[in-house]
Amino acid sequence: MLNIFKNPVRQLFGSKQDKDIATYAPLVEEINEHYARLQDLSNDELRRKTLAFRERIAEYLSEIDADIQRIRSEAAGEEDVYAKEELFREVDDLYEERNKHLEDVLQELLPEAFAVVKETARRFKDNETLTTTATDHDRELAARPGKNSVTIEGDKASWRNEWVAAGGDSQWHMVHYDVQLNGGMVMNDGKTAAVATGEGKP
Repeated sequence: MLNIFKNPVRQLFGSKQDKDIATYAPLVEEINEHYARLQDLSNDELRRKTLAFRERIAEYLSEIDADIQRIRSEAAGEEDVYAKEELFREVDDLYEERNKHLEDVLQELLPEAFAVVKETARRFKDNETLTTTATDHDRELAARPGKNSVTIEGDKASWRNEWVAAGGDSQWHMVHYDVQLNGGMVMNDGKTAAVATGEGKP
């Protein structure tokens, strides 16, 4: 009996999926706008985007982090137990506020960060190797046994789009579809996302 009303109700109010798509559609458009602009960057410039994100986050949180550090220092030098306890309560409250600020700045960075991931995926799909200026992290990975996906030559690191996983060869061969960007943002918001076969699964 309920099935009689199911389709008309869905047509009238829309499904949960329809609502999610409508909610995230502007962000998907923004991601793709950033993505188009990233394609002219060098590999090093693209890689430095991650460092820029970290710097922007640190700058955004710098004031509240300074307050937390100041109160923690004050608490460390406080001899009165009750006063010390009150100071630590202030620190706890500030950490809760900091988490909210962190969510805000991460949401602000989300479109560009997703675009960087998508552009990185495109470069690995289109190139057998990507060459960048070697970092300490690159050198550490290259030195690990079995890590044949990155090699170091002088001051350059070469990343292959093939690697060994679970005893078999794997190769990167996809660029994120809009439906996958939607799914990523749904999961980023702490919800469950499922991508149907034919909607962008590799």
